[in-house]
Amino acid sequence: MIATILFFISIIAVGQFGIYYWRASIAATSKVPVSDRVRVAAGISTTSLSSRDFQAILNVHDLTPDLRGPAGKFRAIRAYFLVAETLGHLIPSVTDWAEVEKTMCSHYIAVLVDQHLERNMACAVRMRGM
Repeated sequence: MIATILFFISIIAVGQFGIYYWRASIAATSKVPVSDRVRVAAGISTTSLSSRDFQAILNVHDLTPDLRGPAGKFRAIRAYFLVAETLGHLIPSVTDWAEVEKTMCSHYIAVLVDQHLERNMACAVRMRGM
């Protein structure tokens, strides 16, 4: 019985560590500056991204082909965005936190789309040289 309890506590601790690590990696990636081509492609006229730009940036990603294989669908970050949005609507005291998290998700997606476009441009340049 004690071994079972310790096992479940260990699983919960490892899961919690994994979630914290995943969130920290998203926060670090979202600090990278985003180029203007992502903003222009998404139709964003402001210089800073907000939570309202999340879907527009995802649409840009969905429209660009991945020249290295199947494109990722960003299921985890979409789910995190949806959880933050839902919590922000249901619990008024966490509305500001939810807005910060959703903005971080928008920045994260924009950085990944920017890197995706850069890889596609590099591949196109290599193809022209052949």
